[in-house]
Amino acid sequence: MRIALVEDNVSLAKGIAYQLRDAGHSVDVLHHGGDAEDFLQQEDGDLVILDINLPGKSGLELLRGLRERGDPRPVILLTARSETQDRVLGLDAGADDYLVKPFEMEELAARIRALGRRKATAPRHLQEVGPLKFDLGALQLLEGNVALEVPRRELALLAGLVQANGRTVSKASLLDQLYGAGSETDEKVIEVYVSRLRKRLSPYGVNIQVHRGLGYSLNRSET
Repeated sequence: MRIALVEDNVSLAKGIAYQLRDAGHSVDVLHHGGDAEDFLQQEDGDLVILDINLPGKSGLELLRGLRERGDPRPVILLTARSETQDRVLGLDAGADDYLVKPFEMEELAARIRALGRRKATAPRHLQEVGPLKFDLGALQLLEGNVALEVPRRELALLAGLVQANGRTVSKASLLDQLYGAGSETDEKVIEVYVSRLRKRLSPYGVNIQVHRGLGYSLNRSET
């Protein structure tokens, strides 16, 4: 799951991002409301974790902007405020869930899983990958109606290639897809995941093409 985390407390954001990445999620971290607004308008994702108190633009303003643009991404609001009125304002603005600081990471993780299950029950949007089907919403690779056992990182990599529709995707873009913007992970890790995914797809006649110095593209046709 690709998660946008908007939190102005740098140490708290770093801790949350570390835990979520360790659980296999891609996390884009932003600390300023204005920067977050630009990012959310330009980048897709699966979930937004949004602090209410932000410099530049409040979390509630960002949330209203998302919903006015018709952006359906689930949003979990974070705030130090505990008054009922703040919860009401957040939910009325379009939030899907609400957590009051301080909170336990286990609780945040459980709420993310709950929203993920809700998304998984939505109508599937399947993409053909050779003889296979790829469910972008649930992040599943299917042979017939059976989901193949593929590690989350490889599925996230495949999602980035599928969404490019045959265009070349740079290592930097794929790294953001796997770990989120601002991650300190070395780009060489992409070579490892590409190698593993190529071997996994090869029996199905699907090829990941290497464009030296540029990146990778997916040939979804059976050969």
